[in-house]
Amino acid sequence: MTLIQAILIAILQGATELFPVSSLGHAVIVPALLHWSLDPHGDTFLPFLVMLHLGTAVALLVFFWKDWSAIVQGLTGRDGTQRQAESIHIIALLVVATIPAVIIGGALEHWLRALFGTARFAAIFLILNGALLLVTERIKSRERVHPDRAIAALTYADAAVIGLWQCLAFLPGISRSGATIIGGLLRNLNHEGAARFSFLMAQPVIIAATVREAFHLRHVDIPPGTMQTATIGAVIAAITALASTAFLMRYFHSHEQWALRPFGYYCLGIGAVAFVLLGH
Repeated sequence: MTLIQAILIAILQGATELFPVSSLGHAVIVPALLHWSLDPHGDTFLPFLVMLHLGTAVALLVFFWKDWSAIVQGLTGRDGTQRQAESIHIIALLVVATIPAVIIGGALEHWLRALFGTARFAAIFLILNGALLLVTERIKSRERVHPDRAIAALTYADAAVIGLWQCLAFLPGISRSGATIIGGLLRNLNHEGAARFSFLMAQPVIIAATVREAFHLRHVDIPPGTMQTATIGAVIAAITALASTAFLMRYFHSHEQWALRPFGYYCLGIGAVAFVLLGH
């Protein structure tokens, strides 16, 4: 991997991990379109992947520091029993929402990615991702009263449903953030609330993926210079992810009526173009 490739992949990871356009789908499609011979599961790429995920996780932790700090302070009970109960409930919601991905991912992730891991399948699922975003917006636009439900008002059943939506992201081309935002919208959160819950969910998922990937490094003979490139990639991914998160939270706050539509049209267009180009 060249330094230019590393920088481009880091930017791609930092942005598409959070935008509802599928980081995995882009990670499969873009190298194929550019004819890069990169193996995401290879010994030379694995340290780079670990550092990219670490950078993204740090960026999310920095951006949502006030949220986590408020939750932790609430858990101590210093802000009263009601705030403590609310903090416990939010933590429990995040745990419940993560359980489906742990169970289904552990059982089916490798099988799904082996079966559908080609670039053309990723293009197909990217088209499907776009269609899901547009259909969800159509459903929400037909509601006469737009919801303003707080995250703390979610039930454990709501969290489980959102967690099941997250499992669609095991298919390359289906966005994790997009799927969880869809799940949140269908449980009557507004766009900003659905995005916030999605990004809070993302942090334990990304950290768990980083730990798992790092564990695989214990028997890997890392080539000289790899960690330097990976560190540069991590910094770039973190900066990109931080900027992407800041933009998206403002964007979802300001565009309640049609926030997912541009991403839906983008996925339809890019997926269709990639499908055609990769067929030749």
